[in-house]
Amino acid sequence: MTVALITGAGRGLGSSLAIELAARGFKVAVHYHHSRSGAEATCDVIGSRGGEAEPFPGDLTSDHETRRMVADVAERWGRIDLLINNSGVYQEKPGLELTESEWFDGLNTTVTAAYFTSRACLPMLRDSPLKRVINIGDSACDHIGARDMAWSYHVGKSGVWLLTRSLAAQEAKHGLAVNMISPGYLDNSVGLPPAEDMPSGQFAGFADIHHAVRFLAFDAPSQLSGSNLVVSGGWNL
Repeated sequence: MTVALITGAGRGLGSSLAIELAARGFKVAVHYHHSRSGAEATCDVIGSRGGEAEPFPGDLTSDHETRRMVADVAERWGRIDLLINNSGVYQEKPGLELTESEWFDGLNTTVTAAYFTSRACLPMLRDSPLKRVINIGDSACDHIGARDMAWSYHVGKSGVWLLTRSLAAQEAKHGLAVNMISPGYLDNSVGLPPAEDMPSGQFAGFADIHHAVRFLAFDAPSQLSGSNLVVSGGWNL
């Protein structure tokens, strides 16, 4: 038995990843904060296809709430083998127009959530034969440049990249591989530009991210840690 915990899995990419990993034999902990109906629907889809998943609520901007959520997963299955830190709130507003709550939402649902969740999961991840953490970044988070919109989200995703590398170095002695996948525009992204503006002429789809997750979870060499796979079709390079 292998167990995957996916944060922000009540909708969008997180939900799609939950369904994909369940199809590959994982028991899936579907984390949500506000998207309860989406998380339950995701679990229903997985169950209808013969898989096993359960929704787990939690505010990942709180260390206490995060530890409680992870403890609930441990009580249900007794292990976590793969953690995917996917959560993140994108505010489609010019940077200086963000409210105080929107600023902290962008930061806390990205880097703070990834930090608290990774730390809470570490004891079980270290004991797992798989030992994998995959963080979901953003196609430009590994290089510093100006952004027009959603400043706190982008600052947070750059923080997730720093966290990825720092945790990879820290946990290498335990054999834990920590890597990041950074999508460009996806089919469901907010504020999509014309597809012809993309270097590849099209947007990435969930299937492209599935391929990257499967590689890092199953096929990547054990010494591959602290890396960032940019899945953007050349966008933001």
